[in-house]
Order: sequence, then structure tokens, then C-alpha cells
Amino acid sequence: MSATLLDVAAVRARFTALDRRLAFFDGPGGTQCPDEVIDAIAAYLRRDNANIGAPYETSARTTALVDHAHERAAAFLGCAPGEVAFGQSMTALNFLLTRAFARTLAPGDEVLVTRLDHDANVAPWLEIQHDTGLTVRFVDVTDELGLDYDDLERKLSDRTRVVAFPAAANSVGTAPEIRRVVDLAHAAGALAWIDAVHYGPHGPIDVAEWGCDVLICSPYKFFGPHMGMAFGREELLRSWRPYKVRPAADEPVGHRFELGTCQHELLAGLVAAIDYVDSLGWEAMVGHERDLGQRFLDGLPGHVTLHGLPTMEGRVPTFCFSVGGHSARSVAEHLAAREIAVWWGNYYALETIRHLGLDEHDGAVRAGIVHYNTSDEIDRLLAALTELG
Repeated sequence: MSATLLDVAAVRARFTALDRRLAFFDGPGGTQCPDEVIDAIAAYLRRDNANIGAPYETSARTTALVDHAHERAAAFLGCAPGEVAFGQSMTALNFLLTRAFARTLAPGDEVLVTRLDHDANVAPWLEIQHDTGLTVRFVDVTDELGLDYDDLERKLSDRTRVVAFPAAANSVGTAPEIRRVVDLAHAAGALAWIDAVHYGPHGPIDVAEWGCDVLICSPYKFFGPHMGMAFGREELLRSWRPYKVRPAADEPVGHRFELGTCQHELLAGLVAAIDYVDSLGWEAMVGHERDLGQRFLDGLPGHVTLHGLPTMEGRVPTFCFSVGGHSARSVAEHLAAREIAVWWGNYYALETIRHLGLDEHDGAVRAGIVHYNTSDEIDRLLAALTELG
């Protein structure tokens, strides 16, 4: 059991969205929002809606909100407010940041990505490869879908400029040893470029402790609105020429990588989401998730094949599996008919699905646990899977 107990009933009372029988195991595709996040977005649009930089009241409040959002995001990520950039989505931010970085590349330079990655941390590099002399190489995974650190070390060289990897795999839940990967990248003279989208709801992010150079995540995966959020080390961001309109702010440096007007109402929701997480504390949230994850693993029927690490060590509670004799889509539809929400397909983790030898469209079933799930929901999921035996 977890050291600090989570009052799940009190948590769920903060979510109107959870006041129904539907069991949400679809968090890897986007979590539900507590009412305080929804209220913050609506309140901004009702009271403060304006653009920044003008002398009147609502504009001044919006300017203050933008500054506050950078401060709260910095606290969430463990960096300085000026090192934060907001955007439409993680994918949009990553295409922007990788393009700015690409201006520093020379023919023969290499980038390493992994077969655990969501395509948002693969495709931007492949597009740069298409346009320039960059070489993209893939780091392999182990049989249990852990990151193959030996393969990573073999592929690092004096030509490696970036090691791009996930803090947690959105497909199979693997959580690589972040500091180990960062240290290997830096020892080779490369940048450590982390996709923390899937990790965001499952544990604290600390870019200073991790030592990474760039990190991108998405608040809608940690109980906030649909938008993207990025950290870039200040001296690194200052060394890149950004793609932006000329009058846009150059300071703080993170603003150089925010294209156009920020979604101010979503920034209000972001602040509320971070405040929500802080109100619960990571120890209680993570402990509850791990308990539920172990309950799922312990009860998994024998006709279900788990793709990934077989214990809760080295992973977050996201589970990828196949059911013998059934397509992934039909399993998801079976569960949906029993008011259980899961995903099926490739989840944009194309290389992982290919590694497993699964059909790239049908893929596998994915069930993701977050802190607002309950043991009763786990039991319902297991019972519904047992019916397919």
C-alpha cells in the first residue's frame, strides 16, 4: 500500500466529468479536468478576456496572468520562468524548436531517437533529415520493451547532436532511467531532448535534477487544457535563431518560441491544473496509481498478452495488451459496451507497434491508470477482459 493514502472519493468529487459509470482508462489520450480548471477558463473569458500590452484593466490582468502562468509552469518543471514556452500543442512546439535547432546542424550530424517514442519526438527529426544532411538513428528496446542502454551507448558517437527520448512511453508505460540517458548524451557532447507528455500525470518533473536541455509536455495529459508547454535551457535558447514575427518579444527568452498570441483562457486553466496537482501531492497520487497498477497486473487473465514490463518497476501504470482471438478494436468496443473507456491502435507510437510485429492500424489495446481511477474500476476492467476468454 502507498505510504500516503489518497482520498479518492474526495478527489472524484472535484470532477463533474467523473460523476457517471463510465470508467476512464483513456488518460494516455487525455485526462479529465477537475471543475476548478473548467471554472478558471470560463472565469477568464467572462472577466478578463483581452490581449496583452494595453493600459486598460482587462489587458493588465491578462498580462499578469501570462506572467503568472510562466511562473507556475516553471515551478511545475523545475526551471526559471523565462525558460518556459507555451504553444498550440507539444507536437507544434517540437516542430518549432527542432526547426530552430536545425539551423545549427551540419551534414553528417546525427540524432538518436528510440523505438519507445511517440511520433511527435520522431517525425520532426525525420523531416529535418528529409530537408538536410541530418541522419536519424533508432535506439532499440529489450524483449520486455525497456530501453536498450547498451544499444544507446553503441550508437552514440562524436557525430551525435541530440538524444531524443520519452520520460515515459505512451504506448507500453516504460519509464527509462532519465538521468542515465541524460548523462550518456552529455558525455557524447549531445543534447538530451525529453518528451514528458505521457510522464506528466505520473510523477514530478524536475529539469534541473534531470539535467536535460529541452523538455516538452502537454497540460491536457495532467488534468489541464489542450495546449503545449516546453522548457529550454536559457543559454541554449539564446543560441538559436527563432522562427517568429519581428516585433514579437525577445525577452524573456522563452517568449521567442511562442508563435502569436497565447491562448490566455487556457493559461488560466493551466494554472488551476498545476494548483490542483499541488493540492494533492505527488506521493499520494503516485502511490495510489502504483497500487492500482499492481492490482491490474495481478488480476490479468491468462488469455491476455501484456506487451511491456511485467511489474510496476521501471514503468508508469499504462498497459498495452492483446487478447487472443480478438482484434484490438473489437476488444475496445467490447469494453466500451460495458462503459469502460480504453484506446486501441498504434497511439502514434509507430516504432513500438512495428517492433511488436502488430498490425500498424489495429495495434493493441491500451489501458491507462491515473490517480482518479478506483479499485472497483480495475475490477470491472479485469472482469470484462475475462469475459473474452
